[in-house]
Formats: sequence, structure tokens, C-alpha cells
Amino acid sequence: MQVLLIGNPNTGKTTLYNTLTKSSEHVGNWHGVTVEEKEKNYNYQGKKIDLVDLPGLYSLTTLSYEEEVARNCFLMNKNKKIINICDASNIERNLYLTLNLLEARSDVVLAINYMDKNCKNRINLNALSKHLGISVVAVNPGRYQGIDDLNAEVLKEQKKRKQLPYLKKIDLTKIKQLISPFFDKNMLEFFAIKCFEKDEYVISKLPENKWKEIEIILPKNSEEIIAKLRYEYIDFLMNKCVISTNKIYGKSKIDKVLLNKFFALPIFLLILAGIFYLTFFSVGKVISNALLWVVDVCISGPLRLWLGSVFGESSWVVSLFSDAIVGGVGTIFSFLPQVALLFMFLSILEDSGYLSRIAFLFEDIFSKVGLSGKSIYTLLMGFGCSSTAVLTARNMEDKNAKIKTALLTPYMSCSAKFPLYVVIGGAFFGVNNIFYIMGLYILGVVVSILLSLILEKTVLKSKEQSFILEFPPYRKPSPKRVLKVLWENVLLFITRVGSLLISMNIIVWILSNFSFSFKYVPSSQGSILESIGRIIAPIFIPLGFGSWGASSALVAGIIAKEVILTSIVMFNSIGKGQSTVEDSFRQPESAVFFPSTAHAMSFLVFSLLYTPCVTTMAVLSKEIGKKWTIIGVLIQFVIGYLSALFVFNLFGCFNKFGLIPVILILLAFLTIMGAMIVVIDKSKKKRLCSKACINCAGCDKT
Repeated sequence: MQVLLIGNPNTGKTTLYNTLTKSSEHVGNWHGVTVEEKEKNYNYQGKKIDLVDLPGLYSLTTLSYEEEVARNCFLMNKNKKIINICDASNIERNLYLTLNLLEARSDVVLAINYMDKNCKNRINLNALSKHLGISVVAVNPGRYQGIDDLNAEVLKEQKKRKQLPYLKKIDLTKIKQLISPFFDKNMLEFFAIKCFEKDEYVISKLPENKWKEIEIILPKNSEEIIAKLRYEYIDFLMNKCVISTNKIYGKSKIDKVLLNKFFALPIFLLILAGIFYLTFFSVGKVISNALLWVVDVCISGPLRLWLGSVFGESSWVVSLFSDAIVGGVGTIFSFLPQVALLFMFLSILEDSGYLSRIAFLFEDIFSKVGLSGKSIYTLLMGFGCSSTAVLTARNMEDKNAKIKTALLTPYMSCSAKFPLYVVIGGAFFGVNNIFYIMGLYILGVVVSILLSLILEKTVLKSKEQSFILEFPPYRKPSPKRVLKVLWENVLLFITRVGSLLISMNIIVWILSNFSFSFKYVPSSQGSILESIGRIIAPIFIPLGFGSWGASSALVAGIIAKEVILTSIVMFNSIGKGQSTVEDSFRQPESAVFFPSTAHAMSFLVFSLLYTPCVTTMAVLSKEIGKKWTIIGVLIQFVIGYLSALFVFNLFGCFNKFGLIPVILILLAFLTIMGAMIVVIDKSKKKRLCSKACINCAGCDKT
């Protein structure tokens, strides 16, 4: 038995899907979280039910990509049972989609979500069921309430659907006759109504001459007529079945502060700073140090001693297990608490309803560079994983905006990079590292916005885009959901460490410990990787890190960004006897050596902005094509190189002349440039004006 799960965005649709099928799909309170249908089986009382979760949509007349996906799947499975989920606090708007489904004479079970004491509306379920002619069930999937009742209704036989009362006010007979050769006989009324709405999908399915015949018999304002009839019937249902508190859905007094035009951005940055502090320097650091101690004392040390007693201290077997497997992977594992905390805080922001408001905050900025508020969701997800974030860009209705959003996503600092920031930044910046980490995250955002502006003005100009934004009410984050998100991300991190990182570490270890003649070289002198690294290294000399170890780590990082740090751990631990990785960066004999903060910061900036990982490139190729993927990767490498070059020289100036003199010089330079731009702009206007007008004050009259 196949069942379609359909509803507006932010009605708890994916939460219900996860509850019914015991899945763990991503849940979010914004439009576009689900961008393609998901399907999974579950059993209820011996019956096998195939549940399909469709992207959120507001009506069956579509405006965006994900709405088209949902509409097309609905039309392909028009005879299937449908669970239509509505939010009790926003029932008036949600019922518009319900009427669309009933106009198609679909077999619908209406699930009313969030029917608890905090609900804005009190709904008479029996009265609503009587007027709509369908089963209506109250559910709260987060607490597993009403799930058995819902399943029982799903298994019931379909009732014969009556025509909705308001449809008797319009004459569809002639339209049904005209379209009958082109559409399913059982859905002629539905498609006739779509003709009233002048739906593009229906028009595309009809011959041009046939549509012209239909247009002649349609009322001049047919779209307004059918919409008005629906809203009038919804008003009737609200009067008969709903007791409302008249509170506006999503409205909150706290938004006067959080969305204030002066305070909104500083508050957002303060919240991020607090998250970074707790993650990297407070709670996260304590737990991370404890875990690192456990790895060193309980695993790495005893393993090295035991292997040394069996094979000898200088054996390659000792190095393989202690350096490549336990050493490298253990270092990444020590950052597991910080990864978990970061995702936990982001989950709390999302669950509370604040994260969806950030899209509103950035909409004006993004619209000026050819993007829309939808892009913020993709970019925010980029802080977790670029490859999965790129997939969400497909909900952009404008092709050029989609390409730009996908190309900009890798500039966001993904979770795989921040262990690198913590280790290198901690070695050179100490307690001030929090500001440098925040600077790196902000740098990625700023660079992406500037690149979008350039693309918008040149080769990828976007059309004006619609952006439907819905503010969910502020809610207390669900501890169960936060812990679930936490567990999923920890599990994903462990899986990556357990498979890809161990494999890559072993490959990097082999390349750095054996020569081309496959002779074991524990000092790395003459190893395969050193030979290759020395060929590549001169490219990075202007950036301040032209060592074979640094260049080799960056090449390995193209496979996965976590490998950059694990490679450095191996390179700087081989035969050096360093107590910590941080100490090794200051040792001239180390494979990865940074003489000053300028060299270290340049390396971090390049690691942030250079070529994305292989997985992200593969997803980009699938979503936007090989051509734009190649162009995007090349642009990203060039931007990373130039940015690192600028930062290296800027920090070099700071170290040599001091902070204040350099800032004053930069301000003077910017002032001169600004003055030149103003003069050039004014002179252009004057020249144009003197040729065009005959009586303009302030210019030469002609």
C-alpha cells in the first residue's frame, strides 16, 4: 500500500515521516528542506505501508522546483492514499492545499499537527471531518501522539468523495469536454479547475489551438474567481470548526530586538561568537583535551611500546600503527566533542525558529548580489558539509541563481576544516584564536558575496526571484530532536574517520615513508611524497609555506579536508620527537614549519578557500554540470591563492611595522581610491549631461 505525505512547508511533515518509518531525515523549519521525494516502508498491524515524503508545497499550482517535484509525484500517483498534514496554529492557510487535493477527488486523511496546550487554535475535528467529507486526526509526531489513530484511518477503505460545495458556483462542463482527449477521465474536473487558474503545466499539455478555445470561454478574471471561492469556503470552515485566539502565526515581541535593523546583525555575530567560544575554548576544549589524553595514554603509548617490543622501535610496522592509524585518526577523534557541540548549537538555533529568521536578515544583502533568501539555507548548511549543502541549491527557481549558490557553498568553512584552525591557530594565536576562527568563517561569507556580485554583473545575471518566507513561532528546542541530530552527526563523523580517513592516512603514510624504489625511509628524506611535494612547493613560496609537507598536505586535502591535519600530524611526528603537533610548527626541521604568524595565517586562509573536496566536486558536477564545476574550481583556487598572498603580506606588515600604522596606511589608500572613484563618476555624469540636456543647472549648457 503506497501513501503520499503532502503538506505545506514547516508543518512537521518530515517529523511525521521519521516517526512513522523510524527514519532520521533532516528536519528544519524553513521552505525547501525536502527537495526531492523520499520513500520508505513500515509495517502496521501486519500491513506493509510504503510512505513517500514529498517536498513542501502551498498549492498544486507550482512556483518552485521542489513544488514541481511534489506536484508531479502526486499526478503520477493520483489514485494513492494521501496523508495531508496541516499545522493547527496555521490551519487557515494550510487548508488551501487541502482543498486543492480534494478538488482532485483524492483519498485524503487530514492530520492536524501540534494539537497541544500551546496551540493557537482549538479545532473541532468532527465538524471539520463532516464538512470536508474526509477523516481528520490530531497528531503530535514529536511525542508519538495520535500515530495509531492515523495509521488506522490510512488502512480504511476509500469513501466516495463528493464535489466541494463552492465548485457548484462555476460551470466546468464545456472545459471538461474540450480537455477530455488529453487528460485522465477521472480527473477532468481537477484539470478543468487548473484551466480556470491558467496553470502552466496544464497549458503545456494542451495543443495551442485547444487552449485558445478554452481561453475564449473563461471569465476574464478566472484565477481570482477560483481563489476567492476557496478562501470563502476556508472562512466558512474557520467559523464553523475553529476557535482562534487571533494571534498572528509566528509573530513574537522578541523579533523587535532580534530583527531590528541596527541590532540584528551584531546580535547574530554575538550568538556565533558565544557558540564558537563554548565549542572551541570552553566546554569543547576541556572535553577534547580529556579525549586526547585518553587516546595518547591509553591507546597510542601502550600500542607503540608493545609493537616496539615485538618488531623493534625503528620498524615500519610501529610507525604504521602508531603514526598513520592511531596517531592521525586519534588527533581527529579528539575534536569529536567540538564537532558534536557545534552541530548541537546549530540544531538548537534551528529548532527554536531563529535560524529561519536569519534568511530574512540577509535577504536584502543577497538580493543585491543576484541571490535570494533561499540561498542562506544552502550556505548555512555549507558550514556542516559542502557536498550535502550543494544539493539544497536545486530549490532555486532561477538557473543562474542556482549555479551561483552552488558555486559559493564551498567557500563556507565546513566542519572538516575547523580542527585545522584549532591546532594551527592555537599554536600561534593562543587565547585570541577565537577571533581568528570567527574571522575565517566571516571571510568565507564575505568572499562568496563579493564573487556573487562579480558573477551577477558579468556572466550569471539572475532574474527577479520570488522568496516566500514563513516565520515559525519561537519554540523550546526539543531535547529528543537535539540529541538525535547530535547522535547522527557524531555517527557520521565516526564513520568518516573509520573509513575514509584511515584509508587516506595509510596511503599518505606509504607515500611519505617509502621511496620510488619502495625502500623504507622513516625520516621521509627521499620519500615519494617528499619528491612530489618538492615539485609542487615552489608554487606556494610567495604565500609563505613553500615546504614539501605543507604542499603535500594540501594535495591530500582535496580527497577530504580532514586529511590536511592528519597528514601534518604524520609529517611532523616522524622522527621529530615532538610532544605535541603545535610545538612542531615552530621547529625549522619539521616538514610543515611556519616561521611566523603571517605564514600560519596564510596557510589557514588558503586551506579555507582553495579547491573543494572530491565529493563536493562530484555533487557540483551532477547539479550544475561539468563546465561550471571546472570553472568554479579554477576560480576558487585563484581566489584562495590571491587571498592567502594578500593576508601573508598584510600580516607581515603588521609584524614589521605594528598594527596601527598599517591600518592607517590602508585607510589612507582606501580614501584615495574612493576619491578617485567619485571624481571619475562625477566627470562621466558631467560629460553625459552636457551632451544630452540644454538647461541643466551645474553643467555646461549647449
